[in-house]
Amino acid sequence: MRYLKEVFAARELLVNLTMREVRGKYSRTLFGQLWSLANPLALMVIYTFVFGFIFKTEPDVGDPSGLDAFALWLLCGLLPWTFFATVLNVGIGSLVANTGLIQKVYFTRIVLPLSNVASSAYNWLFEMAVLVIVLSIAGAFVLPWVPLMILIMLLLAMFAAGLALMLSIANVYFRDTQYFLTIILQIWMYLSPIIYPVSLVEQASKDVGGLLGTSVSLIDIYRLNPMDHFITVFRNLLYDNRWPDPVEWLVCFAWASITLILGVLVFQRNDKRLAEAL
Repeated sequence: MRYLKEVFAARELLVNLTMREVRGKYSRTLFGQLWSLANPLALMVIYTFVFGFIFKTEPDVGDPSGLDAFALWLLCGLLPWTFFATVLNVGIGSLVANTGLIQKVYFTRIVLPLSNVASSAYNWLFEMAVLVIVLSIAGAFVLPWVPLMILIMLLLAMFAAGLALMLSIANVYFRDTQYFLTIILQIWMYLSPIIYPVSLVEQASKDVGGLLGTSVSLIDIYRLNPMDHFITVFRNLLYDNRWPDPVEWLVCFAWASITLILGVLVFQRNDKRLAEAL
């Protein structure tokens, strides 16, 4: 409880660090905030060409929205994943990158990775707002689902923040962590239903049957991936325009809450020793 009070007392520092990240990222650029759309749009074009035209991946038509556009279906999963991966990539190095500051003055160091989460969330809000506009133009009835979209965005931000806190500590003691993360994120992305529908995995699971003679199937293992549930909820709200399965909400809430609590506990335990460890 005392540590949480310290974090709350450092809220002004957190806001200042966040605004520094936001203003500094696209300062002196011609297009400014629009650059945050460049990477997901480039990936959308590439994946749409490869998987939509060459491999002819066909996700289900939005139910009941009626949308049938691979590029929009892809963006509904790609933007949440891009935010998640960005938070981990910038959060893991947030302590090492501020070694000089940490060793010179004491402050609640948790604001360093959290400011990266907040600045990434700021850019993500802009990207998701553009996606909502595009989906509305395409005929989806998105606006009533925006409050729930913001809620699942918050849960994903909590999940990403918890992992970023733990990874930032791990990277202080084992600098190889940041390189392992790059490989893990590449694998993790293809193990999540971002560029292909989960129905393909379900069909493959039926074809294979139980693994090693057990009742455990491929889809059972696949669904242990938390990003599968987050992306499913995003697509249900934005692409399908329907209420997600309550179980999906519960799974996302559980992953977000448990991961954030663990992240804060791990960070609290190591906060006072960071100056020496760095």
